[in-house]
Amino acid sequence: MRSGEEMDQMAPTPAGPAEASLAYADGFHTEDETLQEARKRAIEWGAEPLPPGAGAALCFLATAINARAVVEIGTGCGVSGLWLLRGMRPDGTLTSVDVEVEHQRLARHLFSQAGFAGSKVRLITGRALDVLPRLADGGYDLVFCDAEPQEYADYLVEALRLLRPGGIVAFAHALLGGRVTDPIRRDPDTAAMREVGRLIRDDERLRPLLLPLGDGLLAAVKLP
Repeated sequence: MRSGEEMDQMAPTPAGPAEASLAYADGFHTEDETLQEARKRAIEWGAEPLPPGAGAALCFLATAINARAVVEIGTGCGVSGLWLLRGMRPDGTLTSVDVEVEHQRLARHLFSQAGFAGSKVRLITGRALDVLPRLADGGYDLVFCDAEPQEYADYLVEALRLLRPGGIVAFAHALLGGRVTDPIRRDPDTAAMREVGRLIRDDERLRPLLLPLGDGLLAAVKLP
């Protein structure tokens, strides 16, 4: 066992106030056993799960607008879907789209384990840009995107069609691990994320908000 002095010397340098505040905010929301299990499975299957802070923000948004009909692009293993379901109305339905059948199977198990009936979740296997055009215009309260950043601009177009006035569109990984804020980074994903941010910020039909929770959550309300 190491002495206290040795341990002090090995301790990491404390983060600055801004970093410490962000870490505190992201860790403010605890997850129950169901979400912890889902997060573990997602990591094992290579489906990067939404951090707790961003998940709690989604739950908050769904609750704030009394969401009944929600579209999720990128089911993963169900972490973000569970946060959304917990914020939605009891009679709500989550429509979740993903190309990975096995991920959706795990998500369905998670939702059932959490007590949500199968009728509350509609899982559609397929490419989002093929599925979304089949969904009803103005029929949704919230559209959440957690998939390929290079398709985010196209998802935004579809979301504006799908959302009712007052509905919300939200994009995960809006900061891409700090790459979006680094002017040197010009890879396709980073360029695409900057572009969707610009599109949302400059669109007079939208009221935008960028939350630095997790890897960043970019959201916007569709104005009446």
